[in-house]
Amino acid sequence: MYLVAGLGNPGIEYYMTRHNIGFEVIDYIADQYKVKINKLKFKGLFGEINIGGEKVYLLKPQTYMNLSGESVREFSSFYKISTEDIIIISDDINLEAGRIRIRAKGSAGGHNGLKSIIYQLGSDCFPRIRMGVGTPGKECNLADFVLGKFTKDEIPVLEDAIIRAKKAVEEIILRSIDSAMNKYNR
Repeated sequence: MYLVAGLGNPGIEYYMTRHNIGFEVIDYIADQYKVKINKLKFKGLFGEINIGGEKVYLLKPQTYMNLSGESVREFSSFYKISTEDIIIISDDINLEAGRIRIRAKGSAGGHNGLKSIIYQLGSDCFPRIRMGVGTPGKECNLADFVLGKFTKDEIPVLEDAIIRAKKAVEEIILRSIDSAMNKYNR
C-alpha cells in the first residue's frame, strides 16, 4: 500500500500556481486512472487507484502548505503506511521549470511543506519528487513568486514534467526508487 501526496494550497485562488504543482500531478494521475479526488478525511482530499496490484492512495492535503504534514501523518497512521511507502510531490524553486528530481530521503531544502511532513512523521526517509518551477529573480518576492501563475511559455514544459512525474510515481511503485531516479532525474 502506498500514499502519494501532492503538496499545494486549497482554494481556487491557488489553482495553477507554482506552489500547487503537487496538486496538479495528483489531479493528472487521478484523471489518467479515471478516479476522482473527492473523499474528505484526515484534513485532505483523496482517491484510490491500483498500480500493478498495489493499492495507492492519492492525497491533496487541505491544510495549506505549511501544515501538510498533519494530513500526511494522520492518513499514513490510520492506514499503517510506512514512511518508505509515502511519496511526496512538491515544488522546487532551485530547479528550472520542467525539471524533476527524485530522492529517496533528505532534508526539506527550505520547503515548508516538506519541513512539516518531516516534523510530523519524525523522519526524512520518504521518497519525494521535486518539481522544478523556476527560480525567482533577485528583485522578486519569494512568496509572490511561488503563489504566482506560470507564464505561457512555461506551461508546455510543465505539462511534460507532470507526465514524467506520473511515470516516476509508477516506476517507484512497480520497480524501485533507484530505478525511478535513474530514469527520470535530469
